[in-house]
Amino acid sequence: MKHPLAILAAALIAVAPPVLADDTLDVVAQFEIQSAEPSTSGYIFTRMGVAETLVNADPEGALTPGLATEWMASEDGLTWSVTLRDGVKFHDGNEMTADAVANALTIAMGKPGPLAKTPVTGIEAGDGMLVITLSDPFAALPAYLAHYSAQILAPAAYGADGAGVEIIGTGPYKVTDMAPPLSLKAEAFADYWGTAPHVPNVSYAAVSRVETRALMAESGEADFVFGLDPASVARLDMSDAATVHSVAIPRTLMIKVNASHPALSAPEARKALSLAIDREGIAKAVLRYPEGATQLFPPSVGGWHDDSLAPLAYDPEAAKSLLADLGWTEGSDGVLTRDGARFALTLTTYPDRPELPLVAAVLEQQFREIGVELTIDTTNSSEITSRHADGSLDLGLIARNFGLIPNPVGTVLSDYAPTGDWGAMGWQNDEIVEMARSVARGDGGDTERARIAEILQTELPIIPIAWYRQTLAVAKGVEGTVIDPWERTFGLQDLKLAQ
Repeated sequence: MKHPLAILAAALIAVAPPVLADDTLDVVAQFEIQSAEPSTSGYIFTRMGVAETLVNADPEGALTPGLATEWMASEDGLTWSVTLRDGVKFHDGNEMTADAVANALTIAMGKPGPLAKTPVTGIEAGDGMLVITLSDPFAALPAYLAHYSAQILAPAAYGADGAGVEIIGTGPYKVTDMAPPLSLKAEAFADYWGTAPHVPNVSYAAVSRVETRALMAESGEADFVFGLDPASVARLDMSDAATVHSVAIPRTLMIKVNASHPALSAPEARKALSLAIDREGIAKAVLRYPEGATQLFPPSVGGWHDDSLAPLAYDPEAAKSLLADLGWTEGSDGVLTRDGARFALTLTTYPDRPELPLVAAVLEQQFREIGVELTIDTTNSSEITSRHADGSLDLGLIARNFGLIPNPVGTVLSDYAPTGDWGAMGWQNDEIVEMARSVARGDGGDTERARIAEILQTELPIIPIAWYRQTLAVAKGVEGTVIDPWERTFGLQDLKLAQ
């Protein structure tokens, strides 16, 4: 028989928080590493501290120096001078030169991504600087240089065709092993130009199932767990194994609408769907957020959020009235019909963000209450863009990030001026196109931003539901966690392992 003290000791060990077993901090998230190509997987490399961009952003979205220390536009706005940081080395030991930076940006310009949509006509290397020429003024250019696809890699990181073949960055961590699509390992880079990281080694694992990620946080198998569902957050909040961190971020959960669909072409029809959504209930009961979205742009995007805008409302009876005015009548099964066609739609969403299928299930019930039949198709996120391209998308439940470029005008230009894979579909507003371009040039300001928000609120080419909060779990043995609301970095170099 075991001694009572031995039994007590075993019990204490069983409930004690896990202690990091080695000098490696293990990161787990839902995102697969497609390849070493920055345009497709670059967001993982920047978040892991392996690659860096010329420009960074602080928690409020203000641009700050990165691999560039200064940037300035000429008086006519057609030439930008970018001063590069001295003493930066790539992970292969070579100096970061102006030629190497120009090479990386030129390659990025030739690939699908934000830089390709700018009016940049030339990138030339100077003495410790770049000279970037444009065909038209573009005040938002520095924010585009902060996008992950504009990360600066060494010339040897690219193949002859410009494709990324190896991650040779400048960050505080250097890749030691990468096995797409699931894993990456990195070690502290001894010649890093900035403050040396405290944790000597980090790893990344792509884990698709949210339940598995939560169990890894709970068991101590992972130290930094990203992308948790509300149920897991509630459970981990009561756990001794990890601490849950949460912050509001510039991302909106919304429905992307095919405005060319016969049932959705009238703004009144889209407004009816909006009125059927109980945003407050979804936010508090499903997402465990304090509030639902009252408009597209969350407060975290500063000048784009308009407090004077009439908030999106929940009023199913008003929704039914709008649809009746459009000629829809209730069928024998409760689903609306018009000219022999049922008001039946397919809502496409994806499980990468575990809250999306949960919200989709609630939307199915809420739309049914106003006579709209919803079929949910949970599939790969790439199906949203594919079905946009071929016109087969009815509705898409998505999470749209306004912080990939730390200036929301970049997302507005790609989504609504005039259209985009993750924004408007079958809808165009010439006024928005011109105003967004004006804001990007730098000659538009608060008036134009407010008008853009008003048009989107009135015509609803997309239907906002909730403003996101980023939530993650960090092992109790890790100190110094700070969530970047712009989702550019995990901040691994600032973390410490408790002694």
